[in-house]
Amino acid sequence: MIEEEGIVAEVQGSVAKVEILKKSACEQCAASGTCHPGDQELMEADNPLGAVKGQKVKVVVAPQLYLKASIILYGIPMAAMVAGAILGKNAAVAYAGEANSDLWAFIAGMTCLVISFYFIRLYNNKVEKTREYKPVIVEILSRPEDGKAVPTL
Repeated sequence: MIEEEGIVAEVQGSVAKVEILKKSACEQCAASGTCHPGDQELMEADNPLGAVKGQKVKVVVAPQLYLKASIILYGIPMAAMVAGAILGKNAAVAYAGEANSDLWAFIAGMTCLVISFYFIRLYNNKVEKTREYKPVIVEILSRPEDGKAVPTL
């Protein structure tokens, strides 16, 4: 599980917006500006425990969902671009000869890339209506009023 700790900034029904806290290891990392570009990063998470504003919580994302989302976002467009370029090159050579075949490969690759982004956007709109990829609050670490840790059983 990919775990993050944060403080609930806002609650809207069964969804909480959580301000993710930077870890001490982030301060020494060269890529911390990329992972945490702003001072305040909000993540929407399912709130089955009923956390309220100001509580420190633990948020998890299943690693298989993270991997699946990465493949959809990066792998599919790359595969579409390469496949489009290969098909464009082969079609150009077959029908027009070697002249300008690289240009046709580029155009076909970019066209397939744009089309893949369109279908990913449609899929994203469909998935946003479900809770499949949404992080989940799994533990409330402290109460907002006293700041003390909540005892666990």
